[in-house]
Amino acid sequence: MTEHVSDGRHVFRTSRLEEADGQGLNPTKNRTMGEIIAARFSRRGFLAGSLAATAIAATVSPIALLSARTAKASAPTASRFMFTEVEAGVDETHHVAEGYDADILLRWGDPIFADSPAFDPANQTPEAQARQFGYNSDYVGFIPLNGSSQHGLLVVNHEYTNEHLMFPGIVTIVDGEIKVAEPDAKRVDIEMAAHGGSIVEIRKVDGKWQVVKDSPYNRRITAATEMEITGPAAGHPRMQTKADPSGRKVLGTVNDCAGGVTPWGTYIMAEENFHGYFIGELPEGHREAANYKRVGVPDGTYGWGRFHERFDIGKEPNEPNRFGWVVEVDALDPNATPKKRTALGRFKHEGAESIVADNGKVVFYLGDDERFDYVYKFVTAGTFKPTDRAANMDLLDDGTLYVAKFEDDGTLNWLPLVFGQGPLTEANGFHSQADVLIETRRAADLLGATPMDRPEDVQPNGANGRVYVMLTNNTKRKEANAANPRVNNAFGHIIEIAEDGGDFSATKGRWEILLRCGDPSIAEVGATFSTETTKNGWFGMPDNCAIDAEGRLWVSTDGNSPKATGRTDGLWAVDTEGAARGTSKLFYRVPVGAELCGPLLTPDMTSMFVAVQHPGDGGEDWDKFGRPSYYEDLSTRWPDFRDDMPVRPSVVVITKQDGGKIA
Repeated sequence: MTEHVSDGRHVFRTSRLEEADGQGLNPTKNRTMGEIIAARFSRRGFLAGSLAATAIAATVSPIALLSARTAKASAPTASRFMFTEVEAGVDETHHVAEGYDADILLRWGDPIFADSPAFDPANQTPEAQARQFGYNSDYVGFIPLNGSSQHGLLVVNHEYTNEHLMFPGIVTIVDGEIKVAEPDAKRVDIEMAAHGGSIVEIRKVDGKWQVVKDSPYNRRITAATEMEITGPAAGHPRMQTKADPSGRKVLGTVNDCAGGVTPWGTYIMAEENFHGYFIGELPEGHREAANYKRVGVPDGTYGWGRFHERFDIGKEPNEPNRFGWVVEVDALDPNATPKKRTALGRFKHEGAESIVADNGKVVFYLGDDERFDYVYKFVTAGTFKPTDRAANMDLLDDGTLYVAKFEDDGTLNWLPLVFGQGPLTEANGFHSQADVLIETRRAADLLGATPMDRPEDVQPNGANGRVYVMLTNNTKRKEANAANPRVNNAFGHIIEIAEDGGDFSATKGRWEILLRCGDPSIAEVGATFSTETTKNGWFGMPDNCAIDAEGRLWVSTDGNSPKATGRTDGLWAVDTEGAARGTSKLFYRVPVGAELCGPLLTPDMTSMFVAVQHPGDGGEDWDKFGRPSYYEDLSTRWPDFRDDMPVRPSVVVITKQDGGKIA
């Protein structure tokens, strides 16, 4: 099921759980990022002249000038990325830059244990799926074994499932639209087993990566895996259920989007659109009514609550409070219980990337992926011990969660979400730090945080001391002005943050716009790519990103499509330094209907992993196919291209044919 949204010139498609991003659930009148950007650049006198002049002024900011000065000694007059650009377009398969191989490493249904059954799409079972690679991979991380970039653990989030692409015999077409049959218990249990994450040992042999199926590290984590709840909200009455009166144990994790790997080598899963898994109605007058409204519960996208009563809020009113957290997994111990770390707050998490500050504290950057919601960071109370892994294992249970307020003058304030400070008191319904964290969004509302345009991945860059915030889009923005001319921000933008003194744990900083995305040849779109960016190099809807070992920025996208931008999603290399700042080049593009997630480079930069989600979805958007795409009638059968195989979300590994560093 998809949503088609028009901005008057383009139409783009959103994935089904993003439909709930709809109007946005933030009820506050806090000034939006669009209003602040307008005031900022108006104040600085950037409004004179044409739209083109405005675009140049927005790109050449104080941080950009600092970048140019810093880079002047080495005088990089061209892009730092050395590859021949891929041509943007749309077709049934994937494409990578000349001189590179893009090999399928793991597909949905692939066996990941020595005793896993072979994938049989026409005869799926929950038991088989729990021993096979999951569906719709999103975050991809790599944990080296023995310090090697050629051997390690691949950790992968499986965000959600697309039934119409997964299961035979469940789709009918009514008035040109897909109608999916009501689920039965078996289908629901297969979906639950396809969620969660996979930990898979991989090794490079003769230049090609292979799965080690008999590895003791290999593991599937699903929506039924037992987990421990830790931190300030653990055991709180609002976390207690009939099945778990302790409020300290929960079954499973869902909708894990972008994530992270900690400095001590654990795997972070970040629960995003958890609202879609709940059905039912709360008892009248229940205390969680306002809390659930703020996060969109119940949504009812999935029918799990018909067969598992914990997903029916009429039967288990507190269960949604046990989702929307960051989950930490010790990938080196296959018997370790995953832990939901409540100190990092409860919202629709997109990513949890971290960096060690100069003072030894570990800083995690977090996005809340919904229109008009917020950017956060978490600073540990304790310090990282690089030679004592055991001492780091509970760092995420104690620290301070902050939310961002972007000021007109280009300054940034990180506001602490701490019980008893400011409005976070009993007078406003908070009785403990647990309440603040369970209702993180409402706490941030009261602090006056800045509503953003769908904050997704947020990446700290240790090489240049800055932080990059992916803002995918917001077609519900109503404010228009000359400096921010897009009434509906259909194409998104990227914010660059410089923390005070280069200290990632600082509570103040500065911000600039690195890029406003979209087609720069259409003046009213207001895109700000450099003039060196080709017709293939621009993109819309930034989503995930990565910083490589040389401090370079890679951006993947979600929402480019034949009707939205005339191209599929893909991976773009984006210059952030020197004369080439704002230049973007297309490195890899996905098949029709797919979204690109990941991405990740190994420490030695000789391998890159990317995840291709829901290939073949939305066939009606592509004129060559021209109709809805589903299991029996697919716009592509990537990656197998076999009549007996459906389309299969996959992880792809990219290597240079001469064995050298990527780009």
